[in-house]
Amino acid sequence: MSKIYNVGIIGAGVSGVVTALQLAKHNIDSVLFEQEKSVVNGPPFCHLHAGGNLYPDISIEQCKLLMKQSIEMARLFPESIDERPTFISVPKTEKYEIAQLTKRLDALVAYYTSLIAEDPANAILGKPEAYYKVYSQSDLMALAKHPVVAVPKSADQWLINTLHLVDFNKLKTPVILVQEFGWNLFRLGAQAQLALEKSQYCDLKMQTNVRSIKDVRHKNLDHNWEIQTKDTVVKTRYLVNSSGFKAGDFDASLRIKTKHLIEFKAAYVSKWQPISGLIPELIFHGERGTPRGMVQLTPYRDHYYQIHAMTNAITLFEKGLVKSDAEIKLEFDRAITQKLKHGWETNEVNERTEKAIASVAQFLPAFKSATVGGPPLFGAQQIPGDDPSFRVGEVSFPCKTYARSEIVKASSALTVARQIMDQIKALGIISNLEKRGDENALLESISKDDIDALARRFAMQRGYPEALSQLLIPRKS
Repeated sequence: MSKIYNVGIIGAGVSGVVTALQLAKHNIDSVLFEQEKSVVNGPPFCHLHAGGNLYPDISIEQCKLLMKQSIEMARLFPESIDERPTFISVPKTEKYEIAQLTKRLDALVAYYTSLIAEDPANAILGKPEAYYKVYSQSDLMALAKHPVVAVPKSADQWLINTLHLVDFNKLKTPVILVQEFGWNLFRLGAQAQLALEKSQYCDLKMQTNVRSIKDVRHKNLDHNWEIQTKDTVVKTRYLVNSSGFKAGDFDASLRIKTKHLIEFKAAYVSKWQPISGLIPELIFHGERGTPRGMVQLTPYRDHYYQIHAMTNAITLFEKGLVKSDAEIKLEFDRAITQKLKHGWETNEVNERTEKAIASVAQFLPAFKSATVGGPPLFGAQQIPGDDPSFRVGEVSFPCKTYARSEIVKASSALTVARQIMDQIKALGIISNLEKRGDENALLESISKDDIDALARRFAMQRGYPEALSQLLIPRKS
């Protein structure tokens, strides 16, 4: 008689692996299917959105939720967090007012203070009073007189280095430095995969494509779902669909109607001349989807930089957002599908990366000397509902014993896992769910050296520079 798993999970992206790790923490068995050679292969992320400061148009409630969820994920995967700040600015051409941003930041400081009061271990962003700092025109003039600092230790030093490169004549003042850190997807994936491979409660099936799902709930068997792969049929009592932008395909096969969007995006890898001091992540706000969309420059080790520019010519695509109407199964056009299945043509890599470099150079003139540093990081994601600006999707339960993960940001993964486990308990599939704190012993058992090694391998296997797998600011041991 074949084994019946309590939980079957389709897709080992951030949501799938975190759900499997949380189940294993509570000794609940699962089977996790991933069609690629390694986990966390979905759309790229590089920024821990601990406050949502890259999104001036979202509500303060979404910002608070992103902060809370980001802190929880940073505590779970500390070796993937790059502790360098983010520079936030608004070009003079844009509509956003700095006063609106600082008002929201004040609310976030109060919220962060309350999170630390609940649990002092939440203080991963430093002291609340140092969460952000505003620099006026006179502050900038005074700091500009200081020399570059090789490895900045304070907010002022990070800004001094920025002052030596950015054309401040194009920006409104004041400008802001905020403790929103970097987040390394290769390191998160490495730690998660190593932990799952050690777990006796997760059957991790790599390079395994799920062909179909059969709903057998009406047959009153000991299981509810049959998952068909090339070689076998796997039986499970509960099913988690965490297959990202393909989640709708399985919904359609099960005749489950959902309303959602799918969006394709890319970030570009560039190599720049060595500069004498590290810089923070740089944000130049602009209206998403317009020719002046937000520009984001993310620093990595060995002078590599990742670029997002939220225009249709660079990070977004003319037909990169597909909305569901009456149809359930959504598909991209031929050009985007080609990229997802077979990668990019070299000429398009060069063309779009050069446009990305030019978008940064309008604010950092010296960056025009940057060159193409590797293939783009790219992927597609789902957005629940019909609002493309929505940033905090979680999970839905369209029918009994079936969960559909709907995360938009990686930081929501732990929240989703907890909601799924509560649902499994409520259905009686597991009889007890002991409170075990926020730690995950499996993840904590993975050494930094092992994470370093596997993260390097992930980056190289996927065709990226090895430096993208390492932290700009090494963590203190």
